[in-house]
Amino acid sequence: MTTLKNTERELHFFRLRLSAAVVFVLLCFSLLLARFVWLQIIKHDHYAAQAEENRISILPSVPNRGLIVDRNGVVLASNYSAYTLEITPSKINGELQTVINDLARLVNIDAKDRKRFKKLMEESKNFGSIPLRTRLTDEEVARFTVQRFRFPGVEIQARLFREYPLGEIASHVVGYIGRINQKDAQKIDEMEDSANYNGTNYIGKEGLEKSYEKLLHGTTGYEEVEVSASGRAVRTLSRVSAIPGSNLILSIDIELQKIIEQAFGERRGALVAIEPSTGDVLAYVSKPTFDPNLFVDGIDQQSWDELNNSPDRPLVNRPLTGTYPPGSTYKPFMALAALELGKRTPTNSISDPGFYILGNHKFRDDKEGGHGNVDMYQSIVQSCDTYYYILANDLGVDTIHDFMKPFRFGELTGIDLEHERRGLLPSTAWKRKAYKNPATQKWYAGETISLGIGQGYNSFTPLQLAHATAILANNGVIMRPHLVKMIEDPVTRTKSLTVPRESGHIPLKQENIDIIKQAMVGVTKEGTSARVFANTEYISAGKTGTAQVIGIKKNEKYNAKLIAEHKRDHSLYTAFAPVDHPRIAIAVIVENGGFGAEAAAPIVRKALDYYLLGKRPPSTEKTPKAMKEDAMSFQSVAEIKAAAESNGGPKAGAESVGNKD
Repeated sequence: MTTLKNTERELHFFRLRLSAAVVFVLLCFSLLLARFVWLQIIKHDHYAAQAEENRISILPSVPNRGLIVDRNGVVLASNYSAYTLEITPSKINGELQTVINDLARLVNIDAKDRKRFKKLMEESKNFGSIPLRTRLTDEEVARFTVQRFRFPGVEIQARLFREYPLGEIASHVVGYIGRINQKDAQKIDEMEDSANYNGTNYIGKEGLEKSYEKLLHGTTGYEEVEVSASGRAVRTLSRVSAIPGSNLILSIDIELQKIIEQAFGERRGALVAIEPSTGDVLAYVSKPTFDPNLFVDGIDQQSWDELNNSPDRPLVNRPLTGTYPPGSTYKPFMALAALELGKRTPTNSISDPGFYILGNHKFRDDKEGGHGNVDMYQSIVQSCDTYYYILANDLGVDTIHDFMKPFRFGELTGIDLEHERRGLLPSTAWKRKAYKNPATQKWYAGETISLGIGQGYNSFTPLQLAHATAILANNGVIMRPHLVKMIEDPVTRTKSLTVPRESGHIPLKQENIDIIKQAMVGVTKEGTSARVFANTEYISAGKTGTAQVIGIKKNEKYNAKLIAEHKRDHSLYTAFAPVDHPRIAIAVIVENGGFGAEAAAPIVRKALDYYLLGKRPPSTEKTPKAMKEDAMSFQSVAEIKAAAESNGGPKAGAESVGNKD
């Protein structure tokens, strides 16, 4: 009986265990079935798409960057293809330096390559592959390919590289490209077409390369590639070809540019030449220059330090951002203001004793004893400071400001380069805004006097001075200066102009303009630049200028030999020619170059001789000693402004020295 009960109890427990097992198995199968339904039915489209994405890889195809050529088709920026050894730090096995050392046994990797790679690593922390060596030889490519299996995360890529065939010529115009860093990546992310930069490693950094980045870059193409589970490409499914960037045809005449840069030699300065009737910038010189090719692969630290720490500041774009007192080149505009506003007639004359006294302040003319009786014509031809001291006092600062503003003094010209500086055209309103102390906000009459000869607070860019000269040559018609004349479609080769026909017009009386032009012709025939422009086959109008950098104390005479180079006067010259139908207008400044006729005017003569007559100056190579004597340290914009401001507010018993043209 007991045995039977035990058997029934065991059978009962067995059935319970069996039932529990069945329930468990059914539950598991139910869960599996539910999961199957979830995956295969409910989420089918989602996972099917993911599987397709794993099977198909979308590869961007970077477009060829557009070319940059001068007005005659000379190539200033082009592309070439080369092999690059690149490392993706997140994919390598082992220490990075060990990998680089192992690679150095196969491919030549010097110290500069290592320093540049380190710098790019710091700038591109969140990016993929980083170039270690560029422009590999075929032999180096073959050696690495054989050992490729040893270096996961290291690849050889065929890349397009930017090349600037003329090197330093027109470097501040063309600019350069560089590798995309974090700051650039943030800007790209903010673009509406940010996807267009997929696969792009380089972007315009300076000059036209930056201003016209979107046009030069082109449109990125794509390839749909079927890949295996290991990621190896099996076949190409579809392809959308990349569209090359547009080509830029500049207004620059590169031969004229070369002649002017050669004429500067080792001196620092700037020159802008404009075609008055169109606004075409024919030459745009900033000296010293630099080689933009240094930046393409990522500039090495040594080269960067040499450029960035040079006292001559070769990276400064002087025509665009350098501001200087215009000196006596301002006088034709002052004379035009006097005529237009009825303050003077051409025959009104003054008796110049060689100075002008206002209160306790004596403003000296450069010519001791003065120029005698001076009318408007002689005031420009002889560059009489006293005439313009009196005129400035009669006009007043605000009247001068209002007349000069339409000529774009102290205004942006609108040229197609970024970071243009506005300069400074002073007024009483400007001074109240510029200074916080009520005592310094007041405008003093003595500050106006210096404005008449282009000193004091006046501070303009060489580009503004050239633009104003072009407006004068063009009888008041304003054409916005521009460097890109046409944009060429890379596929159809059709060209389109980039600028309007006319940007504005200053209502000036033609008879007044003709009076000023006649006096500027007199400057080249019998005046301060007559010797430089003797025996020309064309008639040009010009004006010399000399801008003070430092003030001269009472009873002290200016002697360049006793003054440090960076404190010597700046040399300026403005011109246009031929006078009847001007084809070119020029403004030039030679920093610390002395008299306008001494340093600046000869450069303009060479430029006009070539552009109007096709004459080339004889090539002259200077000795190292002569080059050293000509070299001058850079005078910063802040120092120039400070010096100009120091001459603006006269002190009792002090004297001001006039311009020495």
